[in-house]
Amino acid sequence: MRQYAGNRVGLAVVGAILLALGGYAWLRGQNRFFELPPGAKVLPAAARRTLAEEPWPLWFVAFALLFLTLLALRWLLLSLGWGRRGTHNGTGTAMLFVGLKGVDGLGRAGVRVAADGLRIGLTCPAAADVGAIVSKLDQDIVGRIRREVRDDECPAVVRLHVRRQVSTRSR
Repeated sequence: MRQYAGNRVGLAVVGAILLALGGYAWLRGQNRFFELPPGAKVLPAAARRTLAEEPWPLWFVAFALLFLTLLALRWLLLSLGWGRRGTHNGTGTAMLFVGLKGVDGLGRAGVRVAADGLRIGLTCPAAADVGAIVSKLDQDIVGRIRREVRDDECPAVVRLHVRRQVSTRSR
């Protein structure tokens, strides 16, 4: 849930900044920005003089913008899926769901094929019987997925995420 909220917040911030810059450019182009002529300076003369005498605020703004740019680039690359290992395997994921069909509330499951083996990820609620899930995985499911997707000798990493139980108490 957090990943999707982070993507929405990031997109909203980027959209608001682009909207503000576009509005500013349009108003300046139409000569409607505080009735300034097209070649007028936006900052007052006192502010320009202060910035000319002490340039450290401009350096601070430049470094802050550089930091925000790198942060936005990192967010974009992670949103595109870079940095994840392997590729999704639909057959392995389907086999995983079929093998765990008796488990109630299984949220997410996925199988990735990476250069160093299989990566299997599961998310289940706190009320689920984790011991039963692990024994099913250990007995035959992981072996079947290995045989179908790669070979019997490839290593597999299984990550089982158990969600916290949300308290519904009223205060």
